[in-house]
Amino acid sequence: MSKPVIGFIGLGLMGGNMVENLQKRGFEVVVMDLNKDAVEAVLARGNASEAKTPKELAERSDVVELCVTTSEVVEHLVYGEDGILAGIKEGSVLIDFGTSIPASTKKIGTDLSAKGVGMIDAPLGRTPAHAKDGLLNIMAGGDRATFEKYESLLKEQGENVFYLGPLGAGHTTKLINNFMGMTTVCAMSQAFAAAELAGVDRGQLFDIMSSGPSNSPFMKFCKNYAVDGVSDLGFSINNANKDLRYFNQMISDLGSRSLIAEGTSANLQAAVEAGKGSGNVPEIFDYFVDLKK
Repeated sequence: MSKPVIGFIGLGLMGGNMVENLQKRGFEVVVMDLNKDAVEAVLARGNASEAKTPKELAERSDVVELCVTTSEVVEHLVYGEDGILAGIKEGSVLIDFGTSIPASTKKIGTDLSAKGVGMIDAPLGRTPAHAKDGLLNIMAGGDRATFEKYESLLKEQGENVFYLGPLGAGHTTKLINNFMGMTTVCAMSQAFAAAELAGVDRGQLFDIMSSGPSNSPFMKFCKNYAVDGVSDLGFSINNANKDLRYFNQMISDLGSRSLIAEGTSANLQAAVEAGKGSGNVPEIFDYFVDLKK
C-alpha cells in the first residue's frame, strides 16, 4: 500500500525534525511555514513541495498535521481565509501535535466531522532530537476508529503512542502533565533561590533534597541551572506560561479553578514581564533571586 501524502504546517525545532523523520521514512510531504529557510531545508531533501495556503495544502494531502504554537494559530489555520476547513478532503484526518485548549479542539473536531473528516489531538513529549528519529511520546485522543486507522502513521513518528480516549483527551492530559511539571520546576527553583538569599549552600541543599522523596528529573534540571549554571531543560518560560494559561482555561471550562495553577501562572507571567520569557523554565531561579517585596 502506498504511503499517504502528509501535509505539515509548522517547521520549528520539533516540527522540522518530525518532517525530516517522515522524509527519511519515504513519505511525500507538502509543507508550509513562515520561515522560508526551514521550508527550503525540507525541499532540498526531496519528495517535498510547498503549499501557498492552508487550503491548498489540505487539498493536496491525504493527512494534515500541525505543529504550531497556540490554539489561536490552529483556529486561524483551520477557519481563516483559504483555511484547512475549506480544502480538506472527505475521509482524511487533521492531526494536531501542538498543545491546545481542549474546548477549541472539540469545536474544530465537530466542524471537521460535518465534512466527513476525522481529527486526532496528539500532543508530544520528549525533545526535537527524539522527533528526528521518530521516538517521540504521543498522547492521542480521538474517535477510536479514527485513531486505529492512523495508529501506524503515529508510530512512524512516536516510539510510545498512548490512546487516551475521545477527542480532547490528548490535550487535556498534556496540560495536566505540564501543570504538574512546571509547578514542580517553579517550586524547586524558588527553593534554590531561598537558599541563595539565606546564604545556604545550594549544592548541599540539592544533596539533601535529592536523597529523599522530593528527588526527580525536574529537580536535577533545576539544580543544573541554580547550582551549576547549565540551562538544559529545553522548554521556555514563554511556553510554560502559555500552557499554564491553557490549563487554567481548561479548569474554568470544567466549572472549577486551580489555586495552585493560578499561583504558578502568576509567577511565570511575572518572569515573562521581567524579560526572562525566552529562557528555559529553571531560569526562573534568577527572577526569584532578584524579586523584591
